[in-house]
Amino acid sequence: MKARTLLSMAFILLTLSVMPCRAQQVIKLPAPNFPTTMSLAEALQTRRSQREYTNPQPLSDQVLANLLWAACGVSSEDGKITAPSAMNKQDVRVYVCRADGAYLYNAQANTLTQLTDRDLRQAVASRQTFAAETPVCLVLASDLSLFGRNAEVTGAVDVGYVSQNICLACTALGLKTVPRMTMDQATLHSALALPEKTVLLINHPVGY
Repeated sequence: MKARTLLSMAFILLTLSVMPCRAQQVIKLPAPNFPTTMSLAEALQTRRSQREYTNPQPLSDQVLANLLWAACGVSSEDGKITAPSAMNKQDVRVYVCRADGAYLYNAQANTLTQLTDRDLRQAVASRQTFAAETPVCLVLASDLSLFGRNAEVTGAVDVGYVSQNICLACTALGLKTVPRMTMDQATLHSALALPEKTVLLINHPVGY
């Protein structure tokens, strides 16, 4: 009986070892390299919310890397980022939604980790269909579990910093965007498998 049990366990382990497993796709982004000579004053003066995108050209990995770094990328050897962060908790999560799926930006590793191969741009757009026509939608969330009192306010403020960085970077890079709060929260929470205390706050459709 004991031998039969051991044989059964061995068979189960062997079966599991040969079963195909799907590894998460991880994309290594190029190092940020800003070709623009636009000054901060010029970016502030010319920044505008844009809702018309006439050029369907996708964003290259380099342009996307530049934009994500400006949003909340690592800007110092000790791991500080380009956006202010309460108590340096770095609570803001940036999700990149495009035709080939949705990805989570890892600022420290400068990578995108695929969470799903679903095109979630329509869920980001919700009833404002223009947003689904852009090549990329950036969705900003805050991990409220990192804070104690006033977590909701603190997270919203931190997301606001990142959103402004995106607005200014898009202006400097010749891109169009508009910060939005409208989105299909339920679909995105489910598709992105968000932790319970991670809240979606702002999204940015981005294109030319």
